[in-house]
Amino acid sequence: MTKAEVTVTEEEPTGQRRTRLISGPGMLLVWLYGVMVVGAVSRSAVQISTEFDKAPLAYSLSAVAGLVYGFITYSLVRGGETARRAALVCCAAELAGVLIVGTWTLVEPSAFPDATVWSDYGMGYLFIPVLLPLSAMYWLRGRSAGNR
Repeated sequence: MTKAEVTVTEEEPTGQRRTRLISGPGMLLVWLYGVMVVGAVSRSAVQISTEFDKAPLAYSLSAVAGLVYGFITYSLVRGGETARRAALVCCAAELAGVLIVGTWTLVEPSAFPDATVWSDYGMGYLFIPVLLPLSAMYWLRGRSAGNR
């Protein structure tokens, strides 16, 4: 383990020291989630403000995806065991959302007159929406308190 991986930023309310989550692969995850935040939020903001009547469910789900990506990004940057656990839970919820919406768009395409970020398992985003939470969960599990 390198020195950068165990850099202490400050103490958590529990009195434990908070370690960084954005070292090594964590920095790549923050960058990718940051790109997804910008993509999902800007897409949904434009669609909601200009053509919400066309596909309200799809545009609302894209906005939710942007919020989820934002929370995960914040958790990774914040660091510490509490943030790691929150990011892990949120990544699991994100993966569930991608799988549910992706399957829903294939089974009942008429429910989505326009695509969401998670449509067809994120095909419009090069399948990053389905691969990113899997990668993040794998990496975050290895960062648990017992594995430092």
